[in-house]
Amino acid sequence: MAYLDREGGRLFYQDRAGEKRPIILIHGWSAALTVWDTVSDALVRAGHRVIAFDQRGCGDSDKDFGSATLEDSIEDALALAEHLGLRGTVFNGWSLGGAVALGAASRSPDAAGLVLTCGAAPRYTQVDDFPYGGTVADVEGVVAALQQDRPGTFRGVAAAVCAKPMADGVVDWIWQTFLRSGPIANQAILDLAHSDQREALSSLSIPLLSITGEHDNFVAPDIGKFAAETAPHGKQVHFADCGHAPFLEDFPGYLDAVLDFLATIGDRE
Repeated sequence: MAYLDREGGRLFYQDRAGEKRPIILIHGWSAALTVWDTVSDALVRAGHRVIAFDQRGCGDSDKDFGSATLEDSIEDALALAEHLGLRGTVFNGWSLGGAVALGAASRSPDAAGLVLTCGAAPRYTQVDDFPYGGTVADVEGVVAALQQDRPGTFRGVAAAVCAKPMADGVVDWIWQTFLRSGPIANQAILDLAHSDQREALSSLSIPLLSITGEHDNFVAPDIGKFAAETAPHGKQVHFADCGHAPFLEDFPGYLDAVLDFLATIGDRE
């Protein structure tokens, strides 16, 4: 098992070899890199180098970091890319991971592309000039519910991830993944409620693919549409029958969208 030392703690990561362009997969709030396993395997078979990591407080990473903010996750993604000597990297983030991916891609001199998979970017909550998403109170309410009933609240969250009927055990698997996280992971979602990355998005010089689900219960599809329309080189792929996880609900379609995007970028620079 591979770990990256970061500020008094350890981050677990996987680095799977490939000759084509490297891709960093970034999971969502309180999830783990294992949510990407099917995607990771397919991308490796397609020849790509695939890297994924557990954010602070999640999966097999340490649960007792002194800090686990959204900014910490962005800096961790950049540190991992530097540690591995990656060049021409594509960052792909799911949900909260989309904000991490946008933050990292906009700062990295070696980024080649950005995928937002139902990404909570450039904003997750509404303000006067951004009418999409929920409210800060919504986010704080979920965290408060977790503090009262962690297993039950995460069970409800897991059940709402997919809109399409899934195979037996999928909801339980998502639930158990959430339960592996520690309370410190809540710092990042509370930060996300106030994060605004619109300036970084509008000045992005690399291609962006925004993947959205019509029935997403967590990230309003209009957020992803806004991202695609605001990025100078943005494109949206919309899944009319999916919820918050097209990579689980329509894996073949999701994989085609990502591989097509990677093909437009080409091989390593």
